Amino acid sequence: MTDADGPRKASVDTIQRELTAFARRARAAAARLHPDLPLVSYTLLAHIDDRQGCRATDLAAHYLLDKSTVSRQIGGLERLGLVERRPDPEDHRVQVLHPTAAGSRVLAATQASRHAAYQERLKEWSAEDLARFASYLLRYNAGTATAEG
Repeated sequence: MTDADGPRKASVDTIQRELTAFARRARAAAARLHPDLPLVSYTLLAHIDDRQGCRATDLAAHYLLDKSTVSRQIGGLERLGLVERRPDPEDHRVQVLHPTAAGSRVLAATQASRHAAYQERLKEWSAEDLARFASYLLRYNAGTATAEG
């Protein structure tokens, strides 16, 4: 390890610690917003909504999750009445997941609450700081996707 590695290691350690704290806060916030909707389920519901429907295998591939994990989460969303399965119009053997009307309402309310919380937390940040932070998050997540798959 060189002398230059010390500050780099300290920075990476700080990033790791702060991202862990961020993830814990996100899980806690998700639980407060909808106690029956864990963060993973919320994320899957948001993805299904964003894609205007998708298959469970697409979710597993996108989030690098085991198919059984996705199946359990989707089952929970179905039991809550937030997701429904519809036949794919192009291949009736394939089931496509779509948010129900209730799922869309829960998602919209949750997204509005999350957006308001971010607005509050970041209200003192300059436009330049926000743009820089956003670009760093995009860069980090793009690198993660490349590194993992």
